[in-house]
Amino acid sequence: MSNYLNKTFQLFKPKLAYFFIIVFILLSANTFAGEAAYLKDYSSSRLVPIYQVQRDDQKITLTVDGAWGSNQTEALLELFKREEIPVSFFFAGIWLKNNPELVNKIIASGHQIYNHSYSHPHFNTLTKSEIKAELLRTESIINNYQDSQSEIKLFRPPYGEYNSLVIETARELGYQVVQWSLDSHDWMNPGKEYIIERVNKNISSGDILLFHNDSNNIVEILAEIIPMLKEEFQFVKIEDLIYNNNYQISSQTGLQYKIKDDANGN
Repeated sequence: MSNYLNKTFQLFKPKLAYFFIIVFILLSANTFAGEAAYLKDYSSSRLVPIYQVQRDDQKITLTVDGAWGSNQTEALLELFKREEIPVSFFFAGIWLKNNPELVNKIIASGHQIYNHSYSHPHFNTLTKSEIKAELLRTESIINNYQDSQSEIKLFRPPYGEYNSLVIETARELGYQVVQWSLDSHDWMNPGKEYIIERVNKNISSGDILLFHNDSNNIVEILAEIIPMLKEEFQFVKIEDLIYNNNYQISSQTGLQYKIKDDANGN
C-alpha cells in the first residue's frame, strides 16, 4: 500500500509543481498589473505625491491638517460657513477618535475629511505592513462618517515625509498621495502679516494651500486671507481640483496635468 501511495505521489509531483508555478504567475501578473496601472500616472519611474494641479480656471483648494488640538475648529467652521467655501481636512485617526462631535459637524457643514495616518508617525521609518496599518485604521474611522463607496481616496503623509515605499503602498491601497504647493508656514508661528503676505504673493491657479487647525491665530489669519483670495479665485474641495483620469504627474515637480480631455471636455 505504501509503495502504491509513493508511486502515485511521484507521478503527481510534476503536476503539483506546475500547479504552484501557474498560481505564482497569476498572482504575480495581478500584482504587476496593479502596479503598472498607477506607474503609468507618472512621467518617469520616480514616484512623488501631487503637489500642484495645472489649471487655468482659477480654482484653488484650502487644506487644513490636524493631529492635535481642537479648540479653534468650531470657529473655523463658522468662518468657512460665513465665507461659503468648501474645505478639505486631512486628519490623523487619533484626532478623529478624540473629536467625534467635531467630525460630525465638519461633515454636516459640507466639508470633506481625508487620511493623514492614524498616529502621525514619520512614514519614512515604517515598514510596508506598518504603513498599511496606519492608513487602514484611519480609513475605517473615516468610513464611519463618510460614504465608504467614494472613489476618491486621498492621503497626506505626516510631516510631508515620503519615499517610494510610502507612495507604492498607498497607491496599492487605492490612495492618491497629495502634498501642497503653498505652505502658509502657520506651523512656524511667523506672525499674521508674514503669512498673509506669503499667501497673497505666491498664490496661483491650481494651488493647494496648507494650514493647520491648531496653529496660532488661524481663524483671524484666514478671516483676512479668504475674502482677498475670493476676489480672484474659486475655492473647491481638493477632490474637485485634482484630475481623476487622463492625467500624468511630473516625477520632477509633482505637478499633475491633463494629457487629454474627457468626453465632457474637462
